[in-house]
Amino acid sequence: MDLNRIRTGKRGARLVGTLALVAAIAATVGAVLVDARAPSAPTMSVAADASLVFAGLPVQGREVMGLIRRGGPFPYEKDGTVFGNRERLLPSQVRGYYREYTVPTPGLDHRGARRIVCGGMQPTVPEACFYTEDHYASFQLIAQ
Repeated sequence: MDLNRIRTGKRGARLVGTLALVAAIAATVGAVLVDARAPSAPTMSVAADASLVFAGLPVQGREVMGLIRRGGPFPYEKDGTVFGNRERLLPSQVRGYYREYTVPTPGLDHRGARRIVCGGMQPTVPEACFYTEDHYASFQLIAQ
């Protein structure tokens, strides 16, 4: 097909314009589809200034951190189990990366709301730990 010949007539001009429009639409749709399939960057609702120095943890939290590093024993059956990150407040990771631990609250006869969630493939050597005192509604990175 000779494009110079097509461009000279009305039909040719219309065809070239239509082809250009189709190409532009295809490029736009392709970009949108690629963008929609691209994995989103991990989000973390832990603000940069929301870190908590280890010494700022409640006494019970510091004790739990010691138990985590020693591998237990933990007082609650649920301690050390996989934390699913369903709230998606922590950076996205593969299932099994995060584990949760209860931080006892004095005066309560149940687990309460305080937890430490640690991430890493070796539970006794966590890559990062987070503290929540409101049962996963917010987290503070434990700076060590």
